[in-house]
Amino acid sequence: MTHPHRLRVPAPAAPPLTGHLPFSDAPGVPDPIEVTSRWLTRGGRPWFPVSGEFHYSRHPAGEWEEELLKMKAGGVTVVASYVIWIHHEETEGRVRFDGDLDLRRFAELCARHGLGFIPRIGPWVHAEVRGGGLPDWLLARDCAPRTDDPAYLEPVRAWYAAIAGQLRGLDRAHGGPIVAVQIENELYDQPGHLLTLKRMAQDAGLGAPLWTSTAWGGVRLPPDELLPLYGGYPEAFWTEWDGGWPDTCRKHYFFTHQRDDEGIGADLRPATVRGGDPAPTDRFPWATCELGGGMAVAYHRRPRPDAADIGALGLTKIGCGSVWQGYYMFHGGTNPTGDLSTLQESHATGYPNDLPLLTYDFQAPLGEYGQIRPSYHELRLQHLLLADFGDRIAPMESVLPDRQPAGQHDRDTLRWAVRADGDSGFLFVTNHQPHEPLPAHPDTAFTVEFPDAPALTLPATPVTVPSGAYFCWPLRLEAGGLRLDWATAQPVCTVDDAGRTVLVLAATDGITPELAFDAATVTSVRAPTGDVVTTGDRVLVTGLRPGTDALVEAVTADDRRVGLLVLDAATARTAYRGVAWGAERLVLCADGVVFDGDGIRVHSTAAQPSFAVLPAPERAPAGTKATQDGVLARYTRLGETAASQTEKETDEETETETAVPVTPLRAAGPAPRPVTGVQGRASVPADECFDTVAAEYRIDVPDDLVAREGRTILRLDWTGDVARAYVGDVLVADQFFHGRPWDIALDRLPREALRAHGLRLKVLPLAADAPVHLPGRAPGEAVAAGIRGARARTIRTWTVGTD
Repeated sequence: MTHPHRLRVPAPAAPPLTGHLPFSDAPGVPDPIEVTSRWLTRGGRPWFPVSGEFHYSRHPAGEWEEELLKMKAGGVTVVASYVIWIHHEETEGRVRFDGDLDLRRFAELCARHGLGFIPRIGPWVHAEVRGGGLPDWLLARDCAPRTDDPAYLEPVRAWYAAIAGQLRGLDRAHGGPIVAVQIENELYDQPGHLLTLKRMAQDAGLGAPLWTSTAWGGVRLPPDELLPLYGGYPEAFWTEWDGGWPDTCRKHYFFTHQRDDEGIGADLRPATVRGGDPAPTDRFPWATCELGGGMAVAYHRRPRPDAADIGALGLTKIGCGSVWQGYYMFHGGTNPTGDLSTLQESHATGYPNDLPLLTYDFQAPLGEYGQIRPSYHELRLQHLLLADFGDRIAPMESVLPDRQPAGQHDRDTLRWAVRADGDSGFLFVTNHQPHEPLPAHPDTAFTVEFPDAPALTLPATPVTVPSGAYFCWPLRLEAGGLRLDWATAQPVCTVDDAGRTVLVLAATDGITPELAFDAATVTSVRAPTGDVVTTGDRVLVTGLRPGTDALVEAVTADDRRVGLLVLDAATARTAYRGVAWGAERLVLCADGVVFDGDGIRVHSTAAQPSFAVLPAPERAPAGTKATQDGVLARYTRLGETAASQTEKETDEETETETAVPVTPLRAAGPAPRPVTGVQGRASVPADECFDTVAAEYRIDVPDDLVAREGRTILRLDWTGDVARAYVGDVLVADQFFHGRPWDIALDRLPREALRAHGLRLKVLPLAADAPVHLPGRAPGEAVAAGIRGARARTIRTWTVGTD
């Protein structure tokens, strides 16, 4: 029995409001950024930005360029970063912008590689940092922070002036990368203060086409002065340890037109207080800045989101109506070591969560040490879609089916939506959510009724939507002169192959691809596998076996050649796209295909190293070979591949692996007695526990690993509660146990000290009665301290330019 799902697209809404907001780009820029009430434009065309958070002050400056290139290869077009005041001015009057704090150099690197930049200037930023980023010396003053108290505004004015001095000449008027400036963060009830801060920043000399503010928690914003930005996370470390999966996270796996998320920052708002009425949705587009690229771990609550959790949330938001995908975090980091204090959020500073001293990995698509994680590939596939089709998707309204889930705990009703205009669109399905698997939906077909074109019922042969699947299918997509009425595969990108348009699609595991062409737009269709059948006004390709050879070739009614390459899901996640050596290319990082001037050919890692072509920057870096403003950035292979399936699931870029012996020095004593702090939440055990009851181990790192060039990760399989690593007496890394391996970058450690002292590890056990949420831990279960194994993994590095 077929289960049809029906949706009626309404007649196009009234034209979007334009010119109603006081946002304007610099005069004379060739690609002015503007805001309508429904989407953003750049150069007069709809613009669908993808922003990713990367905190420069939490990462070594020598690695910034490499990591920015990784972000760009992942489809990020704009980099956002908090400018964390306490990192720059821990001591009053000593404002530093050197080394890892060189804000200007970071912004210039964004510009060098064609990336936009968004400084989130606070002054209060949260960011799980001490005092929310406000320095201790400021908090010790007799003033009311985060208000218009003159005693507070005076140092803020000086701080803004310092930021503006660093970014002078990097605004759009001077060809710079700054596309937006965020004021404050998560301030829900002070619209007058937000406007004061915006005016102060403008007076200091900061300028951007967009001025933004976080808008969750029912924020009250000064009318039309700040673009409200929203968020949504797959999990939350800031909720109670025994509260289960929060409904405020669960709702992000449903298609809805509700933008606000009352859960974000709720631990810092009174439980019964909301700022006010939500920002009017008829005046602002649905833009985001904090879609969860991962999740931090607090001591009392340690979430562990999977790649699919992150990917499904991102794709769902596009289906809901998002026109700006902004991720927090896209790249993890490490807290700097303060001169006067530790710099993490903690109970000791009055905050409700204890965070690790150093690690701010956030389980992000790019990890603390630049590790490329499976979530990176999940999101990058979506970003390829937005790069080629975002200008079509952005003006399309989100439409929900009549049959909606009966509530947030309805796991049986299929979740789907359409982004559509009068006669075409994109169909989105999400059949995945964390923690509670959704059932498969057999015999599924969809009917979408358009106001300006006949309805589409697809696919011709109903399919089973697998449990865990999430995807986007095109509806009446124009490509190279033909019309694809539908495909049961997700668009990836289009590539110009020596004058022939090739549309690349990604199959969904468990769904056999089906292509349906408008017969009036094609004269012939040829498929390497499956069947080609003409039925009435449609040409169907069914039974196609996806892969690198699944190239369907069509000739259009005006005698143009068009190809449709349907990759299997796994291969599609390895596809990169860009311009290099004078030809456009789609390059797969493993065995696959390359598009270049010679046509389509098989690319084999056995013949040459895998490499990725990055999107072309506005200006090629000095000293690199480039054509058509293209820069080839390739992987340098550091050895033979040695990655098991388990390793591929956790770190896909592994190249070599070396077992490293671990020497036990001391067994753990009894687990420390649980202690609670702010809001009755569990606190990190006292420092002395690491000297008295922690298990202790030594790792004598082999000298060849210490001396090895490139990124070498020491991966530890361990159990326990809290672990700290030392070289000599210096703390170099730490982690709260959350069920994943613990990574430490050996090349970040002081080499001579490491040779002399080795690496010492101290691991605390977790008490059975500790009020701590830990994935997989049964109620009342103790967790013993132990290191079960260690291996050093040298991974691929990225090279700017080419040999």
